[in-house]
Amino acid sequence: MSNNGLWDEHAQWWIDGFTNGVDPEYVEQIIPLAVEELAGHQYVLDLGCGDGQIARALAENGAEVLGVDPTQLHIDIATQRGGGPQYVLGGATDIPAPDNSFDAVVACLVFEHIDQLEEAMAEVARVLKPGGQFSFFLNHPLLQTPGSGWIDDHIIDPPEQYWRIGPYLVETETIEEVEKDVFIRFVHRPLSRYINALIANGLSIERMVEPSPPPGFLARAPEYALAHTVPRLLYLRSSKQ
Repeated sequence: MSNNGLWDEHAQWWIDGFTNGVDPEYVEQIIPLAVEELAGHQYVLDLGCGDGQIARALAENGAEVLGVDPTQLHIDIATQRGGGPQYVLGGATDIPAPDNSFDAVVACLVFEHIDQLEEAMAEVARVLKPGGQFSFFLNHPLLQTPGSGWIDDHIIDPPEQYWRIGPYLVETETIEEVEKDVFIRFVHRPLSRYINALIANGLSIERMVEPSPPPGFLARAPEYALAHTVPRLLYLRSSKQ
């Protein structure tokens, strides 16, 4: 099944588990960082907007926001939840907007589900005005590599707990069972692929953030004493030259 097909089938899983204030990473970290980073930008595109939680926060802060998403249920729920933004069905490789039309684009945890990286990055650059900002949120490519995860090593004495990193340099497509009977497709790429795609499309990097997971997330896994030392999120701010 295609990635869009999986999202169409399992969109309700995302709505139930990650929106409307139930996910601490969005509430405590992602949305506040997006609002901070995009403050002062009037016309903003939220690419892969989901239910519109970032778009609503930006609109509440004064922006005029267009949310674009390829999943009809996401668009329907975003529209129902209101809050100011406008929403339209569309994909990252064919954004339904004119050239040079936005002061900023935000894409949050979207590109790790997109096959056509270069085409999507070119579309972001196309719709940005000269000098416009691209706010790019990713699951951290190094630390979210397939096969990564906490290891409790009881063979050594004293026992150790550490984060294992999977085959980082190998570009991999995986379909993960994120919970029982819910399958989501991910595309792992090394960070260099993203950086070079930004540069190739005239997007100059200005800021990089690797935040510690927020308190609400850490509280859910107290058995991992060093979880605060392993970032799950990567944020890059770039501007169109």
